[in-house]
Amino acid sequence: MVLLGALINALLIMAGALVGRIFKNIPESMKSTVLSIIGLAVALLGIKMGFESDNFIILMISLVVGTVIGEWLDLDKQMNRLGKWVESLFSKNRTDNNQIGIAEGFVSASLIFVVGSMGVIGALDSGLRNDHNVLITKGLIDGFISIILTSTLGIGVLLSAVPVFVYQGLIALSAGVISSFIPDAALQMFIQEMTAVGGVMIFAIGLNIAGLTKIKAANLLPSLIVVGIVVAIFYIFQ
Repeated sequence: MVLLGALINALLIMAGALVGRIFKNIPESMKSTVLSIIGLAVALLGIKMGFESDNFIILMISLVVGTVIGEWLDLDKQMNRLGKWVESLFSKNRTDNNQIGIAEGFVSASLIFVVGSMGVIGALDSGLRNDHNVLITKGLIDGFISIILTSTLGIGVLLSAVPVFVYQGLIALSAGVISSFIPDAALQMFIQEMTAVGGVMIFAIGLNIAGLTKIKAANLLPSLIVVGIVVAIFYIFQ
C-alpha cells in the first residue's frame, strides 16, 4: 500500500495530540517555559537544516520570490481563516484569552510537520520502493512532538494530520512519475535545497513559538515550489 507510511504518520500525530489533550491541565508557568524551549529547539533544527544548502543563491532566490508570492496571496491569513472556520465548528473547544485557540495550533503544527526532508524522502521511498520505514520513523518523532504541542498550543494540532497525509500521500502517489522525468542528480539537488529553504521556515516558526518574533511563516510556503523551479534552471544551465 503506497499510502501506508503517510497514513501511519498522520495517525501517530493524532494519537500524540489526543495524549497531549489529556495532559492539558499543566500549570501555565510550565507551559510557557516548555513552549519557549520547544521554540528554541525547533529553531535549532531549522538552523541545522539551513546548512544543507550547497548554493546560497538558490536559497535566497527561492525564499525571496516565494515570500513575495506568499505575501501577495496572504497565505498566513488564509490558513488562519481556515483554522478559525474549523474552530467555529467546535465552538465548545474555544479557549479564553489566556490560552491559544485552534487556529494557531493548526497552523504552527502543520508547518512543523509538513516541512522537512524526511517527509519528502520518506514519501518517495513509499512510492518508489514501497518502503515506509522513513515515514514511520518520522511519525514517531511527530507523535512525540504533537503531545507537547497539544498541551501548549491546543487541540488544533490534531488537525495538522490532514495536510501531512495529503502532502506526503501526493508525493508518494506521484513518485513514479517524478522519477521517470527527473534525473537522480537533479532530484538530490532539489531535496538538498528544499531542506535548506524549509530550514529557514522552521527557524522562523521556532522563533514565533518561543515568542521572540511574529513572522508570518505560512507566507514562505511558496518558496518550496519556487526552489524546484530554480533548481531545475540551475541544473539545466550548469
